[in-house]
Amino acid sequence: LSSPIPWSLAQPVTPDLLVSPSSQDGDLGSECPEDRGNWTGRLDFLLSCIGYCVGLGNVWRFPYRAYTNGGGAFLVPYFIMLAICGIPIFFMELSLGQFSSLGPLAVWKISPLFKGVGMGTILIVSLVAIYYNMIIAYVLFYLFASLTSDLPWQHCGNWWNTDLCLDHHVIKAGNNTLPVNISNTVSPSEEYWSRYVLHIQGSSGIGDPGRIRWNLCLCLLLSWTIVYLCILKGVKSSGKVVYFTATFPYLILVMLLIRGVTLEGAWKGIQFYLTPQFDHLLSSKVWIEAALQIFYSLGVGFGGLLTFASYNTFHQNIYRDTFIVTLGNAITSILAGFAIFSVLGYMSQELGVPVNQVAKAGPGLAFVVYPQAMTMLPLSPFWSFLFFFMLLTLGLDSQFAFMETIVTAVTDEFPYYLRPKKASFSAVICIALFLMGLILTTEGGMYWLVLLDDYSAGFGLMVVVITTCLVVTRVYGMKRFCRDIQMMLGFKPGPYFRACWMVLSPATMMALLVYNIVKYQPSKYGNYCFPTWAEVLGILMGVLSFLMIPMGMVMAVLQEEGTLWERVQQASRPAMDWGPSLEENRTGVYVASLAGSQSPKPLMVHMRKYGGITSYENTAIEVDREMEEEDEEESM
Repeated sequence: LSSPIPWSLAQPVTPDLLVSPSSQDGDLGSECPEDRGNWTGRLDFLLSCIGYCVGLGNVWRFPYRAYTNGGGAFLVPYFIMLAICGIPIFFMELSLGQFSSLGPLAVWKISPLFKGVGMGTILIVSLVAIYYNMIIAYVLFYLFASLTSDLPWQHCGNWWNTDLCLDHHVIKAGNNTLPVNISNTVSPSEEYWSRYVLHIQGSSGIGDPGRIRWNLCLCLLLSWTIVYLCILKGVKSSGKVVYFTATFPYLILVMLLIRGVTLEGAWKGIQFYLTPQFDHLLSSKVWIEAALQIFYSLGVGFGGLLTFASYNTFHQNIYRDTFIVTLGNAITSILAGFAIFSVLGYMSQELGVPVNQVAKAGPGLAFVVYPQAMTMLPLSPFWSFLFFFMLLTLGLDSQFAFMETIVTAVTDEFPYYLRPKKASFSAVICIALFLMGLILTTEGGMYWLVLLDDYSAGFGLMVVVITTCLVVTRVYGMKRFCRDIQMMLGFKPGPYFRACWMVLSPATMMALLVYNIVKYQPSKYGNYCFPTWAEVLGILMGVLSFLMIPMGMVMAVLQEEGTLWERVQQASRPAMDWGPSLEENRTGVYVASLAGSQSPKPLMVHMRKYGGITSYENTAIEVDREMEEEDEEESM
């Protein structure tokens, strides 16, 4: 207020109210941040979100989690946790991104004191992107290996097989003649995975990575090249690729499902997957597992949802999109369970062993059990190729989101330098993450992948989500946040969302966090236990993302003036330019914060400038009136 009036303002200026709307049109182009880019098609955003959420976890984590936690009964805590944790936090992230049109770092203009949350998010996403692309590299390896008439993991007798190797054809023949003891044997697919693909026998542990496996290294290079080409033009290019990568997996999943349920013994597997054991619901572990599945499957806290929403138009109906994506994700997980367990049922019948002896989760399912099952089918290379192609498309669109999050976050922080060079900057990020991921292509690379998987997005990610929830509802204010949503969508969130944001979601996440700390178990890979230094490294990886929050606070406080408490208060208030990015969307209270806004009635100027009152401006008038009434009540 005390700063001198700039010389330019002293010049005669035509008041906004005397200018016709048409004469202002020329100015609009310069004020729109067009260089940031937007979705070009109507379904780009929705399909990107579906592709991001529906990933590898739906296929290899959910079915296994369901059968170990009460079968069909697991769906009860699963859907309750979806309602308490999943849907509300998902909607909150989309709302923050769409309202501000900013990435996960710059969005903290909402409360600069907590910018460290955004820094923590970027660190987590970067670590996940390194190892997630290695999994895609494994998928590519198997995809190429499937392009043969005879799958290489079908029989024993290859140079990588040991004396313990026993293939199912021998077992089947043995069952008809004399009993075969299979307890001390290994399947050809398991030896192909560990001894040929990983060549893990060349490493004695995590401290001895061994040599680089050049075939894996080339697959990793190829996966990074595919990712770069797809995000080259930001959401304009990735938004088009998802039309294929988000829809095609469903086609393959249905094909695998139909093939699976028509196999002999399929019902045995499905029964095993879905038979409800309601006594499990009394165990806290089952509820925690359900919350964890929701948490990781929807990808909340990774910044991907916020990034995608930031490229939306201001009035996009994200309320509807939230329910489409979250429920679609849950249904996909259940469907995938049928496709997986019908094949496992057939496999258990072929081998003459119970289903629980063949059922696995994670890479063990994708790279050992399912490939082994494929060898038992007619046209096995065809089904194998389809399965790995589905995994490739599932993994790629999640990886697009991770990369888009990192690139958007940094370019929004330095728009003048980096936005014009976004393609070059994306290349630099891809090359850097590829080089960091080279250790995963060594003979001991799987140990590093397990370490990254266990620690990169555990403790720190939960702290990030809890902090975001508390800052938006307590520091920024629930009323203010609901008003922002009303400006965008024309209505305020109902009591269900408000109750979840205020109490239920943060409380559930706190319980998850405490449970994870109390029930902490050191990492293992098969029978290999990680040394203490590796455990410490993993814990530091998790804690570093959380430590970004206090570091960000210190930096924010140092930039303010006054006593310590005054600095904290100033840093926790929204920045002056917080609000919708386009001038035409800055209605109500946000018009006053526009640069150069000199009018005592900014809303009226705004409406005259953009030609008339829309339903959203009506909402803005109501919001202003409510704020005036609240100010009067407070002053009284």
